[in-house]
Amino acid sequence: QVQLVESGGGSVQSGGSLRLSCTANGYAYSTSYMAWFRQAPGKEREGVATIDSGAYRDYAAFVKGRFTVSRDNAKNTLYLQMNSLKPEDTAMYYCAADSTNWWLLPKYTHWGQGTQVTVSS
Repeated sequence: QVQLVESGGGSVQSGGSLRLSCTANGYAYSTSYMAWFRQAPGKEREGVATIDSGAYRDYAAFVKGRFTVSRDNAKNTLYLQMNSLKPEDTAMYYCAADSTNWWLLPKYTHWGQGTQVTVSS
């Protein structure tokens, strides 16, 4: 049984920072593809960042230069460091995992429950 648990969301002012974490249990973490997605009310879920087991990263254009994805295989944990946050970054953030590389497409098999990020102006 795969379980992904996110944490680290919260409320910050524009220009602030947050670091999200996602701990994976019951999965061959070190060989999986991991990603962060977000979904704002009334909008579709969109890919934010992805990282493979070899630490190759890819980002959506709207977060490049502001967000950094990383992983610690020893801790089975995925991270998303978010800097220079904007009000439009407000959304529920989800981590996802799969043995197939879906890049930034929301086709991953395993999903966390999400953590809310709210950025005020």
